[in-house]
Amino acid sequence: MPDTPSPTIHPAWLPSSAFRALGSRRVRIDAAGPLADTVRAEVSRACSLFGGALVTPEAPADLILTTAPATAPAAPATAPAASATAPAATLAASSAALPGSAAALPGSAAALPGSAAALPGSAAVPAVPAFASGSGEGYRLGRRGAATVVTADGPAGLLYGMFEVVRRGEAAFDPALPGERHEPAFGLRVLDHWDNVDVHPVMGQVERGYAGGSLFWRDGRLRDDLTRVGEYARLLAASGVNAVTVNNVNVHAGETHLLTDRLGEVAAIASTLRPYAIRVHLAVNFAAPVILGDLPTADPLDERVRRWWSDTTDRVFATIPDFGGYLVKADSEGQPGPFTYGRTHADGAGMLAAALAPHGAPVRWRAFVYNHHQDWRDRSTDRARAAHDHFAPLDGRFADNVILQVKHGPMDFQTREPVSPVLFAMPRTRLALELQVTQEYTGQQRHLCYLPPMWSGILGFRATGDNAPTLAAMLSGAPGSPAAAGSPAAPGSPAAPGLPAAAGSPVVQQQPAAAGPSAAASGAGLGGAASGRTSGGGVLSAVSNVGDDPFWTGHPLAQANLYAVGRLAWRPDRDPTEILDEWITLTFSDAPDRLRRTLHTLMDDSWQTYEQYTAPLGVGFMVRPGHHYGPDVDGYEYTPWGTYHFADRDGVGVDRTVATGTGFTAQYPAPWSDRYESRDTCPDELLLFFHHVPYTHVLRSGVTVIQHIYDTRFAGARRVAEMRSQWREMADLVDPAVHARVTERLAEQLRSAEEWRDQVNTYFYRKSGIPDAKGRPIH
Repeated sequence: MPDTPSPTIHPAWLPSSAFRALGSRRVRIDAAGPLADTVRAEVSRACSLFGGALVTPEAPADLILTTAPATAPAAPATAPAASATAPAATLAASSAALPGSAAALPGSAAALPGSAAALPGSAAVPAVPAFASGSGEGYRLGRRGAATVVTADGPAGLLYGMFEVVRRGEAAFDPALPGERHEPAFGLRVLDHWDNVDVHPVMGQVERGYAGGSLFWRDGRLRDDLTRVGEYARLLAASGVNAVTVNNVNVHAGETHLLTDRLGEVAAIASTLRPYAIRVHLAVNFAAPVILGDLPTADPLDERVRRWWSDTTDRVFATIPDFGGYLVKADSEGQPGPFTYGRTHADGAGMLAAALAPHGAPVRWRAFVYNHHQDWRDRSTDRARAAHDHFAPLDGRFADNVILQVKHGPMDFQTREPVSPVLFAMPRTRLALELQVTQEYTGQQRHLCYLPPMWSGILGFRATGDNAPTLAAMLSGAPGSPAAAGSPAAPGSPAAPGLPAAAGSPVVQQQPAAAGPSAAASGAGLGGAASGRTSGGGVLSAVSNVGDDPFWTGHPLAQANLYAVGRLAWRPDRDPTEILDEWITLTFSDAPDRLRRTLHTLMDDSWQTYEQYTAPLGVGFMVRPGHHYGPDVDGYEYTPWGTYHFADRDGVGVDRTVATGTGFTAQYPAPWSDRYESRDTCPDELLLFFHHVPYTHVLRSGVTVIQHIYDTRFAGARRVAEMRSQWREMADLVDPAVHARVTERLAEQLRSAEEWRDQVNTYFYRKSGIPDAKGRPIH
């Protein structure tokens, strides 16, 4: 059926009012090209709303947006400047392709898949250089005379600099604005969509999605109208994301064909995202040569298979010259992979890397590999060990443009788990950190759960001691980190194609201002001489929480998680509270202080609140099998999925010690291996992840494990009741539709929190026989 775009789509963090400061100024844009046209269209739209104007080079300006490329390192030798399949040229986007413009409206040739504009090889298909080092995403912001000046390293930096002015609002035009240098810590900042072309009978249109259907597909085909995809690109660019994987890592039949006969659909999406400097990635089926190529095998060392992938990849880049790369889930949860042929993951990834290398593109190979047919009776098998056991021995055997994508924890995006030891075990392999924005185990966007405090702790984790580099620094190649040392294929190493070379740490450097009208006129010299630093190396990926829901993320306040993941990818050291405040300022741009304070009260500690009433002390899961929503303490206890808590009459938790358990603690470097090994030094919040302890074990808080379970379940549910009451009082300060949706979600959160409280407390009371010391009702 034809799509019917809703007139009530929420603007998220880009309402018109957010552009008031920029749109009321005289703005000069001293740049040309497709992304400059995008910036020009954004500024023009804002000025038409708020009385400002785009001015000529001769006219006085309050804001100058210009480019002056920083000195960049040479492009990787493996990334050619041009080829028959990827000729060097600029992005063929223009302001005409902006969402809402004629070219993006339903029925226009530029927007219709299958039209001349979308067909492989047509003149309208853009030709672009490989995504190599020196991507020009950085910019300098400061004052020159009476003007605020953004001087970008390149076209993408111009776009990001413009959105920084939007974020700052009136503060961007303060005469005392200090000169600053901005650039992203991670060169590739990608959202992975788990979208299915067809509605899956179990997982639906979007696997683990809680915000409606796919933005890209409907009724088994590409949507007729991609205008909303363009608006999505705009939101992502404003948060700092620069890539999107458009389909599920569990690649079903429909998604498998996106690589070949349905590639035009991917090209149409790429054309819609391109005006906002966002590249398309594709999750591919390892068995595609058998399914699509009629080959008898998908053996990665078979020359016929390698040639098929090479030829197919050439055709992908002929159709989408700025294509980002492949994402692969192999030998995991039933997905095909190299194990079928007695090959290693390095063999499988290397085959795809060879096909992508001539185009300067990476393959992201997921490390989420474990035995999902485990015998629950076998306590020697530990799912937490699996990724390290499979991949750490292969360190140094992966091709330079293979990126091993590692979930942030060793299990599966739990509310609380330790940082995956794989991230510290492979110094000769390029690694990506994978986060989950969609709330599979954190309330499924029915519960308010602001996740950046969790992510910030992961990014700031120091594996080898208090003075060691943070995980973010290691993965992004910041100065002083192991990745910056130039070791072969180290994360951020300039030897690896498809990503910017390692550069500076996440940067917002204040620079001394230099007065002078000539500087103001050109933007040259803003913040001093060009630093020569471009975008950082490394990859941060995150599973998207977006769907076709009018509020994008189902729960309107879950938009903050989507916004924050892009902002943390730029600056992993940002305080999550500051990011939340930034999101509030944009999304509720006319909000009084009372609303701002209430939103902080509701959201700042909401992750910890969710943790209080769900699985205790890092033990994980305890959810209903299959859909993973709501409590079921023993739901997975006797299944083959390896997600056990081993509660008995005496105690609870998983013994992962070297001394008496599975030995998982030894996968960590010192000092954490020693800290996790001992009950006395293991952090309480992870105690049950690493140890089986008696219910009477006393925590650092001075209370026993069983009393902690009771106390925190009651406290968490009580806090949700308070949150609901606090939100009710905001009715006169918030758009009625937003208030109604959040009210509905908080009512469900309270019902669910009370159910979690009662089931978990009752379960452990019946197991232990130990009553609540405070005499509260337990069933």
